[in-house]
Amino acid sequence: MKLLSIDLGGTKIASAIFTEKGDLLVRRNITLNNRQGHEVGAIIKEQIDNLMLSPVLKGDSIESIGVSVPGISYQERGTVWSPNIPGWENYPLLDEIKAISGDIPVTIDSDRACYILGEYWKGNAQGCREAVFLAVGTGIGAGILVNGEILRGSHDIAGSIGWMALKRPYKDKYKGCGCFEYHASGEGIAKVAREYISQQNSYKGKLAGKKTSDISSYDVMDAYNKGDSLAKKVMDESIEYWGMAVANLVSIFNPEKIILGGGLFGPAKSLIPDIRKEAEKWAQPISIKHVIIDSSALGGDAGVYGAAYMAMKSLP
Repeated sequence: MKLLSIDLGGTKIASAIFTEKGDLLVRRNITLNNRQGHEVGAIIKEQIDNLMLSPVLKGDSIESIGVSVPGISYQERGTVWSPNIPGWENYPLLDEIKAISGDIPVTIDSDRACYILGEYWKGNAQGCREAVFLAVGTGIGAGILVNGEILRGSHDIAGSIGWMALKRPYKDKYKGCGCFEYHASGEGIAKVAREYISQQNSYKGKLAGKKTSDISSYDVMDAYNKGDSLAKKVMDESIEYWGMAVANLVSIFNPEKIILGGGLFGPAKSLIPDIRKEAEKWAQPISIKHVIIDSSALGGDAGVYGAAYMAMKSLP
């Protein structure tokens, strides 16, 4: 049995073939190069076509296809909303794939759901029935596993925790992305750093050599690791927000594990002990003692593994 997996991000597509045991046979990456709408759909179909003819199949055929998308996958309609891909407000992705896949089952879900499924299958959530993947990249989301099943919510939007309210009063700047994401996502960290620099005319630190609009979260992390005081202020605030979010997830879901992943973990992996210390201030005291807070074992491959696992589970 062979499984075909697609992990669509905001800037790239990863595609792969797996065995049902989770052995990765082939993996490919393609950048989107600012494509949008049906152009992105066409690349996904092209990758599926190519992989279905891959020599690694050795005469076998693809039995199931799983697709991870950055946004909301509406299960009943088979359509997708993805804020980072123009033209994907209600995109008919399932119909497009089925037009070339024929009778092969196709399953589509959000990237956050696939992240936790990947960790559940082959990563740091193996053996867990209750676990959460807190994904911190350009944005923030959470894949939530309850009794071994993905929690989707009544309209497939569960886990959109970038909108978690962690600071008062409400500000209009939270409208587009939510409070938590504004302050502590990859884009949020860069944004907050830019705001602080604009308020300090005398700033001469590690970030001063870059054009303010070009500062990224990775620049802030690098400056933090080099002892820059402004970067330390930004990252200390992020640790507080991540800690509060972890505490809320622990108190609501009482998980066995919380996995921190996404593009920032990675570089922010060393901050997990500080995040736990912050979470312990806010969380339900018994639940926080039992939860394990860990980093992703699969890193950038969590989505592609999760999509493959989802494909396998869709088979009879």
